[in-house]
Amino acid sequence: MAIVSNEQVIKVLRQYNPWWRMPTAMQEESKPQKRQAYHEALKILNHKSIRRFVVLSGVRRVGKTTILYQIMEHMINEGIDPQNILYATFDNPVLKLIDVQSVLSIYESLYPISGTRYLFFDEIQECPNARTALKFLAMDNRYDVIASGSLLGLHYREMTSIPVGYERTMEMFSLDFEEFLWAIGKNPDAVAELRKFFAERAKVDDGVNRQFMEALREYLVVGGMPEVVNTFLRTNNYQEAYGTQKKIMESYREDIKHYASAAARQKISDCYLSIPRQLAKEYTKFQYKVVSREGNARRYENSLNWLVDAGMVKLCVNVSTPQFPLVAYEKPDQFKVYVTDIGLLTSLYGYETQAALLKDTLTGPAKGGIYENLVFDMLIKRGIVPNYYKNEKNTQEIEFLFAQNGAVIPVEVKSKRGATVSLNNFIEEFAPPYAYKLIAGNVGVSGTKITMPLYMAMFI
Repeated sequence: MAIVSNEQVIKVLRQYNPWWRMPTAMQEESKPQKRQAYHEALKILNHKSIRRFVVLSGVRRVGKTTILYQIMEHMINEGIDPQNILYATFDNPVLKLIDVQSVLSIYESLYPISGTRYLFFDEIQECPNARTALKFLAMDNRYDVIASGSLLGLHYREMTSIPVGYERTMEMFSLDFEEFLWAIGKNPDAVAELRKFFAERAKVDDGVNRQFMEALREYLVVGGMPEVVNTFLRTNNYQEAYGTQKKIMESYREDIKHYASAAARQKISDCYLSIPRQLAKEYTKFQYKVVSREGNARRYENSLNWLVDAGMVKLCVNVSTPQFPLVAYEKPDQFKVYVTDIGLLTSLYGYETQAALLKDTLTGPAKGGIYENLVFDMLIKRGIVPNYYKNEKNTQEIEFLFAQNGAVIPVEVKSKRGATVSLNNFIEEFAPPYAYKLIAGNVGVSGTKITMPLYMAMFI
């Protein structure tokens, strides 16, 4: 291992922690908008009766570091001594050559222990022993610890051990639709008012409904990756946002080169790039033969699992019967694959497709698959892991099912409006307490079938 001097480490730590000398420096680093993950992480960190550390995981560029800075700013604003807050990122060429304990020892030589220390460690996948070290720090009442790491690194870097019981992992996603609405300037009170219409099953004013449908089409194109959203807000230009999406896709390709074996790289890329074609089929179940003519599970299954581990896609598994608990009836060899950011998905179709989505002029099966991915994306970000149901006779398909209070709730997705034969038959056969039909329309109720505008999936 290369040797670095204490002076080199101190120089790096002072660069990363300017608030040690000037507390107002934090305001320049932090972003004002608080995401749901910020509140959740802060809640866990403040739970003093349970000693554990928080790990924010997720794909690259999803906003993990921003959350760390926001929590640090909150602590300084609450009166915590800035010198009791340490931030370090292990992708730094100096810090990646040493371990957590060395960083901590050098930091404490600068500022001897006085009160609780708040430790924020970024990119911990670059430090193989980090998670074990953080366990012992979390057990020590002198420290509160929060860390972040990419899903790829956490899965594919060698770790000596995983500290079960002491680590609380939170997978972060890109902005959900509600967070996107806040970002583009929608008043949170207006969104809260909309939630009342969802709860009361009441029709939304037609003008308001149009506004939110237009915002949803913007979300289809821009998505929720913070860098893309910021580009769009800065330029008000969809093509500029598309350019940023392509840069992110290029960084993903670099990740594949960095973490995957040489033999697997092309297969992983082929699986990912097949998703637009998979979702353009009438039946959007993932088929290996769509990846390539000679495609089969033996050839591509590991590559698909790699994409899942990386957080770039999620699976939605078919069930043999729509009964609780759904996991007991899953058919692991039958699944759909969805991209975990809707904007990145639509960017794979090209800018002309995005422009057609904005104008609502796109037609054909591809549109239906894109809207399926949109609703899946919204449900996952709500903490719902849905299944789908297609019967053995292939005469009935329900896009999504999820469990609630011991019952199975069906969700049918329509990119426009139209009849819902499958949902009607499902209601008649299985008698769910209620069922959702999501459409490009307004609210309506017919028996146990609740018709909702597509954007209201953010409230399910």
